Amino acid sequence: MELHSKIYVAGHRGLVGSAIVHRLREQGYTNILTRTSQELDLRRQADVEQFFVAEQPEYIFDAAAKVGGIYANNTYRADFLYENLAIQNNVIYSAYRTGAKKLLFLGSSCIYPKFAPQPLREESLLTGLLEPTNEPYAIAKIAGIKLCEALYDQYGFRAISCMPTNLYGPNDNFDVQNSHVMPALIRKFLEAKEQGAASVTAWGTGTPFREFLHSHDAADAMIFLMQHYEGRDFVNIGTGKEISIKDLTELVAEIIGYQGRIDWDTSKPDGTPRKRMDVERLHALGWQHRIGLREGIESVVEWYNAQKLNKEQ
Repeated sequence: MELHSKIYVAGHRGLVGSAIVHRLREQGYTNILTRTSQELDLRRQADVEQFFVAEQPEYIFDAAAKVGGIYANNTYRADFLYENLAIQNNVIYSAYRTGAKKLLFLGSSCIYPKFAPQPLREESLLTGLLEPTNEPYAIAKIAGIKLCEALYDQYGFRAISCMPTNLYGPNDNFDVQNSHVMPALIRKFLEAKEQGAASVTAWGTGTPFREFLHSHDAADAMIFLMQHYEGRDFVNIGTGKEISIKDLTELVAEIIGYQGRIDWDTSKPDGTPRKRMDVERLHALGWQHRIGLREGIESVVEWYNAQKLNKEQ
């Protein structure tokens, strides 16, 4: 990519898309193309095709998706499967048909089998059954990977895919019911501290392990791959380090300064027991994460409080 290249970031208001735009601007890229969902509904094939024909973006970061935590994934199964298939098919195929130079498709670590060997290596894809609670989302993402591979093999289209671990950062979804674990915990403990609540209820048993990567690090890795990686095989993005949900919950409470009791609602699902990513392929290419977990959580708490203060003024 050149600094003047026309770059389309799909999903620029979301957690990852906003981080990509932020990092591109920091690095001096000046021709960044975005559209809100009101301006362009990526689920509508004709509209997406018309947009690509009119704008002719050279490089595409496909970070647009319908996302959520365990509850949302398991409750809105049809929506997660249909909408994600529609969005990615429209963006990826329109990029190919209009002669884009390169596309990066953003997947998810949930593509791996529920009981895949740890750490999760790229070669483990399609070697076992998926975690049932997020199976529709995972199937959609796997289809996106395979579409990129097929376009690379059949037409030589430079479509690459990356699979990030659990991400967190500014512009995340902080809805307690439908969000991922990190933003849900941050909001729960901030509100509990503000209200003087005696206890906070966390979901599951706390025993699963998860890996977390700050969205700014993830965006940096994706821009790095767009600049330096060529190949049909997808690449894991992560830290290679994991923490139990119980320890994470206690860490978030400590950072926020909440001193009440933590109760565990074991009627809620745990999801996959472990999801640590093997990042040897990414490290071999020359990229490693920079933001530590505590530092990252502290920065997100600060951002969330600032956003709340701005809304109140």
